[in-house]
Amino acid sequence: MKILYIIYQILVSPILLVLTILTALTTIVGCWLGNGHVWGYYPAKIWSRLFCYVLLLPVKITRNPNVHNKTSYVFVANHQGAFDIFLIYGFLNHNFKWMMKKSLRKNPFIGKACESAGHIFVDKSGPKKIMATIEHARHTLTDGMSLVVFPEGSRSFTGHMADFKKGAFMLADELQLPVVPLTISGSFNILPRTGKYLCWHPLSLTIHDPIYPTCQGPENLKHLAESSYQVIEAALPDEYKGKVMNPDQ
Repeated sequence: MKILYIIYQILVSPILLVLTILTALTTIVGCWLGNGHVWGYYPAKIWSRLFCYVLLLPVKITRNPNVHNKTSYVFVANHQGAFDIFLIYGFLNHNFKWMMKKSLRKNPFIGKACESAGHIFVDKSGPKKIMATIEHARHTLTDGMSLVVFPEGSRSFTGHMADFKKGAFMLADELQLPVVPLTISGSFNILPRTGKYLCWHPLSLTIHDPIYPTCQGPENLKHLAESSYQVIEAALPDEYKGKVMNPDQ
């Protein structure tokens, strides 16, 4: 079965490559011609769903009625693997911008498409750059537009969660936005960080209750970060609960 799936993914890889290039070009041209909130989200949503469907990956979504489309949130998710992107883009059903590393802007097609779509590149080179990032987010996160962040900063080597960095929660505290934890499961099984070939495995995304600010400052930041970590980890399969040191921590 594993060998057959490897053969299948090799056969469909040209289709997925063409889909990726077409999506990037559609996003770039669409954002140049019109509404970046529309062209920066829907082509990638369709691309992500097609990616999962072509690769025959079952997807289970546990939605939350307390998460509303017209409210801006900071979504924070564990980062198990590359398929986290397809799962969130394709199935979150909430328009958003990614917060991503500045270095990703250099990626051909994808980097330009992300820039055109208005995703937020984080520049940590100095206090002024960090403040510019916050101001960019402040002007972006209005009228239901939200932000998605992987607070671990990079994909897990083990499937277990690494410690959360503070950036997403500092932003939520500064802008007094609710944080919505997302639990991703199955992505590590499909393609771990050190893997070369995909393995067939179901994907699941659990959208949890929003965590609202209790005040503003260090106490609220700690509340948002610790509560999010606990909620995300509690919904993981038992095999991925608990701390296991990742090599890049």
